Amino acid sequence: MKREIIAFGHYYDDFMNSLSVKEKKKIHYILDLLQTEDRISTKFIKYIRDGIYEIRAMHSGNIYRIFFIFDEGKIIVLFNGFQKKTQEAPENEIEKAIRIKNEYYGSKE
Repeated sequence: MKREIIAFGHYYDDFMNSLSVKEKKKIHYILDLLQTEDRISTKFIKYIRDGIYEIRAMHSGNIYRIFFIFDEGKIIVLFNGFQKKTQEAPENEIEKAIRIKNEYYGSKE
């Protein structure tokens, strides 16, 4: 199986442009897994809530998260990303992902 990965809006690109080459490489490794594997370790992917998942990447002691959803079982829509500084995902980032998800589904109508 090969899932299509798309980025909705500018959120994902803005985040990726803020990262170093090595940080981007780590995230692309996880995206490759997400694109081709049926099961992925919770080390890399975690369900948050309301249909939103997060990609979990770590590099040089820094933790990065990117929110995404599955659409129609095959399409992965990437949303906002951030550098995580606390144990839990910040509520404001989760709320932002939910707003972007609603915006995405609204644009499909």
